[in-house]
Amino acid sequence: MHNNENVSFANEPYRDPDFTINFKAPFNAEPRQDVLVQQFITPTEKFYVRNHAPVPDIKGESYALKVDGLVGNPLILSLSDIKNKFEKVTINASIQCAGNRRTMMSEYKKVKGVGWGIASLSTASWGGCRLRDVLEYAKAFSKNEGALHAVFWGLDFGCPEDNGKPYGSSITMEKAMDLEGDVLLAYDMNGEPLTRDHGYPLRVVAPGIIGARSVKWLDKVTVSSQESESFFQRRDYKIFHNGINWDNVEKYWDKTPSLQELSIQSAICIPAPNSTLYLPFTITGYATSGGGRKVERVDISLDGGETWDYAELMGEDKGVCNKYWSWVLFKYTITRLPQLQNKDHQKIRLVCRAWDSASNTQPKDVKDIWNLRGVMNNCWHYVDITVLNQTIKNKL
Repeated sequence: MHNNENVSFANEPYRDPDFTINFKAPFNAEPRQDVLVQQFITPTEKFYVRNHAPVPDIKGESYALKVDGLVGNPLILSLSDIKNKFEKVTINASIQCAGNRRTMMSEYKKVKGVGWGIASLSTASWGGCRLRDVLEYAKAFSKNEGALHAVFWGLDFGCPEDNGKPYGSSITMEKAMDLEGDVLLAYDMNGEPLTRDHGYPLRVVAPGIIGARSVKWLDKVTVSSQESESFFQRRDYKIFHNGINWDNVEKYWDKTPSLQELSIQSAICIPAPNSTLYLPFTITGYATSGGGRKVERVDISLDGGETWDYAELMGEDKGVCNKYWSWVLFKYTITRLPQLQNKDHQKIRLVCRAWDSASNTQPKDVKDIWNLRGVMNNCWHYVDITVLNQTIKNKL
């Protein structure tokens, strides 16, 4: 994080006291991992929070969205216009920080960024209008006319990384204009108006890609031939190989594409690391993928990845399509453990890995995907636990 002494955090909204706070100002927090997987739709108050600046306090009645750039009909839309002029669409979608599981990567080798655990993602029911419909109303130019990117700017002034500017980012116009891409200008979350922490009165929800592109407190959409000039598009959220460091990275920023689609990902949320348990017990976790690809399976290992079995998946079934924007939750119940026989306890390593509809799976080792910003850590997730032998205990 950068110096933020010139901005005020005196008007922040109330937050759930049960959050794990990873950075206080700006506020960055995730729910407890056991709480995260209790429900398919995350309650709004438990939804992880990723902020880059103080939370703006915007009045809905005075709000106006600007749409400009490579359009034939520049727009200024009130919140009422957005709700009444365009069809309302509701989708279930997970939003996941590109830095999810950064702490594990940093344990291997130090990286720069907020120290997220495994819970910097959540799933909500989002309501709003299609970005596509608004851009069509604005008569956005075609790709052949140079319209390649939809550039978003927020109203959260004071981002220290970008010299006090508001947060900004962009997605491709291909994604923005795809009827099947489901990019929303959302004003509802879980059936209620957005809360301040989650972008009231209007935010972008760009499913299937990293959360950094779903700009909150949306001020302006600019159709452009170039991607966003924001720090967070040009100098952040990119992956380099492990030979790139802060001494030599400058010459690689502009050569390296900005992150968009998420990787295949999974993590075990229950049991917690270093738990001591009796049989039977159930492993519970989540799995996600990017680009709308369906999570087809989650494998579970009880021996550090030597042998595997299938977990039970709990998620949506939309048939054959690439519109799977939400996570799946998984569970796997262990009723017997052969290596525990004739022992009073046994230490084991639980491991999970997911596969999606394109046969993408997770790499085994964090060392193979380490990068200096600690983004997109999707290596196998493991949890070390101790299992006690109830039978021997009962004989004592």
